[in-house]
Amino acid sequence: MNHSGLIDVRGLSSSYGDNQVLHQIEFTIVRGQVTVIMGVSGCGKSTILRHLIGLKPSQPGQLLLEGRDAAALGTEGWTDYRRRIGVLFQSSALFNSLTVAENVAVPLRVHSRLPQETIRIICQIKLHLVGLADYSDYMPSQLSGGMRKRAGLARALAMDPEILFVDEPSSGLDPITAAGLDELLLALRDALGVTIIVVTHELESAFRIADQMLVLDKGRLLVAGTPEEVRQSSDQRVLQFLRRIADQQQRHAGEYLAKLIG
Repeated sequence: MNHSGLIDVRGLSSSYGDNQVLHQIEFTIVRGQVTVIMGVSGCGKSTILRHLIGLKPSQPGQLLLEGRDAAALGTEGWTDYRRRIGVLFQSSALFNSLTVAENVAVPLRVHSRLPQETIRIICQIKLHLVGLADYSDYMPSQLSGGMRKRAGLARALAMDPEILFVDEPSSGLDPITAAGLDELLLALRDALGVTIIVVTHELESAFRIADQMLVLDKGRLLVAGTPEEVRQSSDQRVLQFLRRIADQQQRHAGEYLAKLIG
């Protein structure tokens, strides 16, 4: 596995109007690894994601994409970069008026000139990858929450991205379905060599899939390292975060089991 830096974040600060939400964030995304960005709601996770996919501009020198300053890329450079990435949004963001296969085909129809038959075959391959080969003609409304996430993942993979961004993959899913999605992400990393960046507040999921973890609090990076390094952190805010989230997840798991039993 090539461990060269793919994305370098150097002193990234970010604001919405007068509200500064990120303070001097620094980390490196390593090619072929799963990096998990985590923290409680409002800590700045989603703002980092917006910078990384180019929805929010960065100041010169703060974001390097394979050594190139993102602030100097220009329209053509960003278009080329976005062709090399896939994004799975928190809500899956499927088009309700299109079938599952038609949803997966959207990036191919927008960014390629491939024949319709080739697009159809690619869509079937991607749906097979995520376990939805038999659901190509279904409408999004006919799918469960977990299946919609998988359909969104198939669409994110349509252009064979080098980098996959995943926003809150476990959001709204029961623990069993969420664990299945985690295993699917790891299988994609191993089979395709794709670099994966996951934004989540789900502790169990993060420790299951991460090669590198970033823990944020109030727009500041508390710790960056392997899951074991995060566990061994002596920072009281990190320990408090891990304890609080663990307590919440135990409560949610208990509620879920109560519903099953009831």
